[in-house]
Amino acid sequence: MATIDRQATTLALAHALSAAERGLAVIPLSRTKLPALRSPHRTDPDPAGPRCHGECGRLGHGVYDASTDPVRIRELFAAAPWATGYGIACGLPPYHLIGVDLDTKSGTDSSVALRELALRHLFTIPETVVIRTPSGGRHLWLTGPPDVVVPNSAGRLAPGIDIRGAGGYLVGPGSRTDHGVYATAPGTAHLPPAACPSTLLRLLLPPPRSSHPAPPAPGDHGRGLVHFVLAAHEGQRNTRLFWAACRAYENGIGPALADPLTEAALNTGLTEREARATIASAARMTGHRP
Repeated sequence: MATIDRQATTLALAHALSAAERGLAVIPLSRTKLPALRSPHRTDPDPAGPRCHGECGRLGHGVYDASTDPVRIRELFAAAPWATGYGIACGLPPYHLIGVDLDTKSGTDSSVALRELALRHLFTIPETVVIRTPSGGRHLWLTGPPDVVVPNSAGRLAPGIDIRGAGGYLVGPGSRTDHGVYATAPGTAHLPPAACPSTLLRLLLPPPRSSHPAPPAPGDHGRGLVHFVLAAHEGQRNTRLFWAACRAYENGIGPALADPLTEAALNTGLTEREARATIASAARMTGHRP
């Protein structure tokens, strides 16, 4: 049974209602940052059947319960008196929120990785709402076009950078978790979520599928991946190599780039055996034979 902290729940509800006034749809979260209400379908006899997104009328459908209606929000929190935080649904009007989660747990400097991406692809990171996480990470709030669906991803953009898009949620400021409290970074509380730069938006979208894909030449993209590995510092060499190799195989240039990536990894201090093993792991992860 979850421990009930009535003061934390009251504060979370107040923050959630304030967010809803700004047009942000919210759900209650537990101290673990997961939706506070369990799925009503967890004991269904056929868990592999069609997923319910709330059509049944019951509570407990995660981000699909998200609402801006204060009556509905109070109902959600009343059903989860152990909630100590709230989640903000991404991808919904009016903001069509996109969350850029700069993590600190991957052994890489995700802020530096984002700046490198911005320099390489010639976009500027706009001033926007920034949320500080208890672990020292940051969430950047951006907005997307209403007709574009940005998927959730983890580490696809760069090591340590996760994306919260349609079907995902961000932990709202004022939420209390087992590790501390989420808070708005000074000087950003008054800002509206900024529009996602168009170049960054293209990077967040999955590549278009073709019925007859032709393997592209390594070209500029391949050189960019090699330079990304060459810029690795101690403690992030394997992570950067793995990420670059995954992107290479996803874009059909993995075999052609295996040797250049290996050479780049050797220049950063990895052994050839380590580099080859990491590249082979990336090939398997992306469904290719190394």
